[in-house]
Amino acid sequence: MERGFNNRTRNLRKLSVETKPYISMERAKLFTEAYKKYEGKVEVPVLRALSFKYFMENRTLYIGRGELIVGEKGETPQGAPTFPELCCHTLDDFEIMNSRDKIAFKVSDKDKKFQKQEIIPYWEKRAIKEKIFNSMTKEWIKCYEAGIFTEFMEQRAPGHTAGDGKIYNNGFLDFKKQIQRALKELDYKNDLKAFEKKSELEAMEICCDAIIIYGKRYAEYARELAAKSEDEKEKKDLLLIAENCDIVPEKKPQNYHQALQMYWFVHVAVTTELNIWDAFSPGRLDQHLYPFYKRDIDNGILNKERARELLECFWIKFNNEPAPPKVGVTLKESSTYTDFVNINTGGITKDGSDGVNEVSYLILDTMDELKILQPSSNVQISRKTPQKFLKRACEISRKGWGQPAFYNTEAIVQELLQMGKSIEDARGGGASGCVETGAWGKECYNLTGYLNLPKILQITLYNGFDNMSGKQIGLELGYAKDFENYEQLFQAFKKQLNYIIDIKIKGNNIIEAIYSKNMPSPFLSIIIDDCILKGMDYNSGGARYNTSYIQGVGIGTITDCLSAIKYNVFDKKKFTMEQLINAMDDNFENHEFIRGLILNKTPKYGNDDDYSDSIMKEVFESFYLEVTGRKNVKGGVYRIDMLPTTCHIYFGEVIGATANGRLKNKPVSEGISPEKGADINGPTAVIKSAAKMDHLKTGGTLLNQKFTPEVVAGEDGLSNMANLIKTYFNFEGHHIQFNVIDRKTLLNAQKNPDEYKDLIVRVAGYSDHFNNLSKVLQDEIIERTEQSF
Repeated sequence: MERGFNNRTRNLRKLSVETKPYISMERAKLFTEAYKKYEGKVEVPVLRALSFKYFMENRTLYIGRGELIVGEKGETPQGAPTFPELCCHTLDDFEIMNSRDKIAFKVSDKDKKFQKQEIIPYWEKRAIKEKIFNSMTKEWIKCYEAGIFTEFMEQRAPGHTAGDGKIYNNGFLDFKKQIQRALKELDYKNDLKAFEKKSELEAMEICCDAIIIYGKRYAEYARELAAKSEDEKEKKDLLLIAENCDIVPEKKPQNYHQALQMYWFVHVAVTTELNIWDAFSPGRLDQHLYPFYKRDIDNGILNKERARELLECFWIKFNNEPAPPKVGVTLKESSTYTDFVNINTGGITKDGSDGVNEVSYLILDTMDELKILQPSSNVQISRKTPQKFLKRACEISRKGWGQPAFYNTEAIVQELLQMGKSIEDARGGGASGCVETGAWGKECYNLTGYLNLPKILQITLYNGFDNMSGKQIGLELGYAKDFENYEQLFQAFKKQLNYIIDIKIKGNNIIEAIYSKNMPSPFLSIIIDDCILKGMDYNSGGARYNTSYIQGVGIGTITDCLSAIKYNVFDKKKFTMEQLINAMDDNFENHEFIRGLILNKTPKYGNDDDYSDSIMKEVFESFYLEVTGRKNVKGGVYRIDMLPTTCHIYFGEVIGATANGRLKNKPVSEGISPEKGADINGPTAVIKSAAKMDHLKTGGTLLNQKFTPEVVAGEDGLSNMANLIKTYFNFEGHHIQFNVIDRKTLLNAQKNPDEYKDLIVRVAGYSDHFNNLSKVLQDEIIERTEQSF
């Protein structure tokens, strides 16, 4: 089925989804040339800015047939630039990317040769990845290699954030004037940081020039193409593009079309300055666009059909941009082409009013029509959200491709207030990436890596020893059989947790300092308050708020492990700890009786059972207290998230059989969802269990639910779905999302992938083509409990 509002967007969508992702070497080439020209002659922020400007001045421009929004990260759609200053890929990396079955990128022989001759010799010893691993302690390296935790910054830069409304009210000429005023006000007599601020502000000023040049180049290029075109419709489109690029990004947008183009220029600039996974998001797109939309409609220069067409053109641009190429553990963390742009729709306005408007419904229609992976889309549901809007979102969700996800506006606001945000900044915030909460346009909220909670318990049972890596990883606090009661065991787990988190945060602090010194982001700093005001970079504490996150993974698995031990070993004495460890060592082979008791006769998280749910709460509180409030390098603090992306698959690969009956190498639970098959009392029981966690203490939690299509069919099914969401949010749950698909369809898709090329499922905080997923991840989704009301 061809999708799209009209022929234009159908053709653009077809090109986007059918083009194979490829490695684009242009950015690496141009940045390397700039570094060779400027390095050592200017301060580091200015070096970064001059390299960015050189790139914008010389990069290839692309205007595809029928496009109305212009700009790409590569030379053409689906081009993925590399960032050798962060991660200098080896030739083996390129071979792997080119040949792997899943998440592959085409790499030409010419590009391999260029990488070998030009990129590797210059960047191999300079790259941030090299600096990171050379700076870590032996303890950190052992934990990383064993899969105790991951590190987000070894192949990508900080920058997990979203934009606010300032780019719609200011052009980059306006930002340049703000920067020039800040430069004039520097006090070299009394401010000992004045020279450092001068370098950063000069770098920002250069970046303003760079994006203005980029826009002007597009205006000129569009006119060149128009002069050559013999198609009057095409000529008119190209001249319109030129007119828009005459205005933005130099000046603030004057209409709806220019507002879309303004954001897109900024998006391309942010994501090519540095590889800031999780991407960059437009924040409250519906609220940002609505004033332009209404004014243009009222003035008769726009109608709903044209607004829809332009929005679809804009939507497709996101899908043209695959996530930067990843290898190794970083690929296992997020094995997807998705770049984690997350567009929030609905919610409330800064004065607390209902935020749903006509553009909100336009976005839902666009999402529904195009059915593409990117951008990830969510709806914020507040107590003021119209039931009509919630039901329309549920209508789309029950079509079974995982979008939109649903977020609790009141919970988000309370989370941000607890983090010290002002009420206005909290109301202006929301979720980006997967489920993570931040104050848009004002906060640097970096995800630093995933923490393998079940594995920390596992090494606790083995006196700090990791059977999988064969190394002593943790503290020697005794073997499982040595613990006389559950309380002793749990206290030992808490000591291991403290020890591991100490190692992780010590490493994080070094890594943040490395980025502050070597990889400032002067362009991103322009559009994040208060970097200009402070004269400080985004990566050095320039943002108004600076938060670092550690993401806990496997809360369902570790809860059920502890429940199995507490219930069967200590409370009911059905078997001994030594018998359980022997069963685990044997991967439960010939221990069917013990495994049967664990799987079928033990309280489990996800069933509104206080026995197991109280254990979940205790694990959560321990994790929360160990992390929250610790200081980071940028003057902010650490907090926690509860999400996995695809890391729950990787973390399962590095753990042997566990006390909850899970077999060796199998995935651990994802997000805050229960273990697969453990939740047997229906979706209401699941949300009651999940709500016993204090979501407001986090920066985001992720809950997956799975229904068969029949369960949510008809008006009753739609109402049940909407009511489940509202009930969960009344319990202060943060987020919920759905897979609406039956097991039979998934099994058929696994066996006959060519017949299901368009099948999309919800994975974690994003959707992906089922065919793009590894078999282990496919199996994990198949095995998720099918709920019914």
